[in-house]
Amino acid sequence: MKPLRVLFAVALFSATSAFAESAPRVEVFKSASCSCCGGWVDHLKANGFEVSTHNIDNVPANRKKLGMPDSVGSCHTAKVGGYLIEGHVPAADIQRLLKEKPKALGLAVPSMPAGSPGMESARPVPYDTLLVDRNGSTRVFASH
Repeated sequence: MKPLRVLFAVALFSATSAFAESAPRVEVFKSASCSCCGGWVDHLKANGFEVSTHNIDNVPANRKKLGMPDSVGSCHTAKVGGYLIEGHVPAADIQRLLKEKPKALGLAVPSMPAGSPGMESARPVPYDTLLVDRNGSTRVFASH
């Protein structure tokens, strides 16, 4: 009976370790004073992402440095799996991006639409998540 317990414990530890290693890591660059960014970070964590945040003084300058076009700008920029994420992109869209691996710069939800993750509202508005190509062009990746 004891060897069975040891085997079970090893299997459980291995499964837990594999899950922890597979949790996508997101690095978020945001303003310290932006509370909606914290709501988006909480949304990502609740959906299985491992998140680290960096409070920065100049979000637009950082966005430009990373290569995300200002035309799709929002209040924070993130990096995950070799992609950039701009704004309040839903976790499901990021998961799909990481699964499908399109040749692109990343995803963006321009501005800060009411009803997007971190911008919860009693009056949500329809919005699109855009796939941003490396040349700066965009196309709709998902509609919400």
